[in-house]
Amino acid sequence: MTSTREQALAGLFLCLKDNITGPSTLRNEQLPTKVPSEGLFILRDGDPGEPEVTLSPPRYHYQHKVEIEALVQHPEQAQRDEALDNLLLLLAQALEGQTSLGGLVDYLHIETPEFLTETIEGAPTIKAAVVPIILEYTTSNPLN
Repeated sequence: MTSTREQALAGLFLCLKDNITGPSTLRNEQLPTKVPSEGLFILRDGDPGEPEVTLSPPRYHYQHKVEIEALVQHPEQAQRDEALDNLLLLLAQALEGQTSLGGLVDYLHIETPEFLTETIEGAPTIKAAVVPIILEYTTSNPLN
């Protein structure tokens, strides 16, 4: 038996893997020092937060905040900017129309990304966008 939380996370990961071709998609992996030339997505499980609770019968309503890191690495700034923009467009296309992940969540919505640049000595700079995703779901038990 798999928890509602894990079903939602696995469903999002599968959605990304199935709908994105080219860049690799990983889950909870360590940040690499070298990004593949096609780019890279890393899904972070995030934090389910404190649920809103309704009684009779008890229901736990979560707004689970996960993050998807989109990473590119190129020596030229213009190439990094264009490559990251292309990755974000791929992510938008992959998630378009997936507001329930096939019934695994009540609602999925995307928040505004945060942009980061990581300089690595002796290697091209990594540019990243951290995209918060909210997975809303309800369980009958906070461990489920």
